Amino acid sequence: MVHYFSSDFTLGILGGGQLGKMLLYETRKFDIKTSVLDPSENAPCKIACDAFEVGDLMDYETVYNFGKNVDILTFEIEHVNINALEALEKEGVTVYPSSKTLRNINDKITQKQFYETHQIPTSPFHVFNSKEELVTAIKSQKINYPFVWKQSTGGYDGMGVRIIRNLNDVLNLKDVPCIAEKLIPFVNELAVIVSRNPNGEVASYPVVEMEFHPEANQVEYVICPARIENNIAEKARIIAEKVSDAYKHVGLLAVELFQTEEGEILVNEVAPRPHNSGHFSIEGSLTNQFEQHIRSILNLPLGSTKSKIAAIMVNLVGEEGFTGDAHYKNVEHLLSMEGVTPHIYGKKQTRPFRKMGHVTIVNNDISKARKIAELVKKTIKVINR
Repeated sequence: MVHYFSSDFTLGILGGGQLGKMLLYETRKFDIKTSVLDPSENAPCKIACDAFEVGDLMDYETVYNFGKNVDILTFEIEHVNINALEALEKEGVTVYPSSKTLRNINDKITQKQFYETHQIPTSPFHVFNSKEELVTAIKSQKINYPFVWKQSTGGYDGMGVRIIRNLNDVLNLKDVPCIAEKLIPFVNELAVIVSRNPNGEVASYPVVEMEFHPEANQVEYVICPARIENNIAEKARIIAEKVSDAYKHVGLLAVELFQTEEGEILVNEVAPRPHNSGHFSIEGSLTNQFEQHIRSILNLPLGSTKSKIAAIMVNLVGEEGFTGDAHYKNVEHLLSMEGVTPHIYGKKQTRPFRKMGHVTIVNNDISKARKIAELVKKTIKVINR
C-alpha cells in the first residue's frame, strides 16, 4: 500500500491558480508532499506547495519533464498539453483525471458528440469548421437566430461563448472551429459535482443553483441547496451521475445543467476538476470539494457530501474600470457579519471581471443567506491601488 501521509510520495499539480491553492489547503492538512507547475512566477500556489516550477502548461517537454518527477499527476485547469500526459501514462505515471477523459472534454465539439453518442440529454447543435461554414448555414437557414456560439477550444470563464442574434454578431466572431447550439429557454442553471475514485466509488454533492452576471457570462452566486422541487433535483443528480459513469473519470466532475420550462434537464458542459460551483462546500459541507478530489485521486474512501448548513457563494471579481495592483475595498466589514467568510485568492493584479476571490455565506435560512449575499456583493469591491 502506498503511504501518502508524511512520506516521500509527491502529488504533482498542473496549474497554480486559486483552485490549486485551495487543493493545497487539504494536502497541507494531510501532510502530503506537493509540486506545482504554473507559467506565472507569482501564482497563488507558490506560497503553499513543497516545490514550485515556472513553465508553460501547453509545452510538451515542460509538462513531460515535470510529470516524470511526481508519483500522481493532477491538474486544476484543463488547458495543458494532453500529448505529454499520454506519454507519461505510457511510462507508468498515474494521471488523474486521465488524458483520455481530458481529451473527451477539452474540445467542446468532442464533448457534445460524446453526449450524443452516450444518449445524454443536451441541447441540439451543429458543428462548423470555420466562420465561412457557419455563415453559409445561416444563409441556407440550416440554423436560425438566436443561437449560442461556442468556440471548440480555449474558452474559459465565459470566454469563447456568445449569444448570436444577427449577422453583425456573427461577423465579430473568431474564425475557428465551433458549435452552434439551439438557444434553450430555461428557468434555472444548475450544477452537480460528482466525485469518483479508481475503485468506482461515487458520491455526488447536492444540486446547486447558479445565478449569472448578465454581461460577463460569469457565475455571480451559487446557492446550495438549489431552490427547486425534489423531483427536479433527483433528475439532475441521476443525469450528472450518468455523465460521470460515461466518462469513467477519476477525481471530480462538475456537471453544468439547464432546467427547461418543461422540467427537463439538459447537460450544458462539464469540467474534470474542482469547480467554482463547489466552493460553497468549504464552509457548507461535511467534506469540501478539494479534500474530496484528493481522496478520489488517491483512491481513498470518499467523504460525506452532506451539507452542514445552507450556503451561498458570491464570486469576487475585478470591478469594471479598474486594472492594476489589487486592492480589496471594505473587506474588513465582511468580518463583522455572522456566517460570512471571505476567501482571497492572492492574485496580485486585478482587471475587469477577473476572479479575485469568493465569499461564502452560511445560514439555516436560505432566503436570509441570499439577502446577506446581496449585501456582501454591494459591500466589497476589488479595485486597483
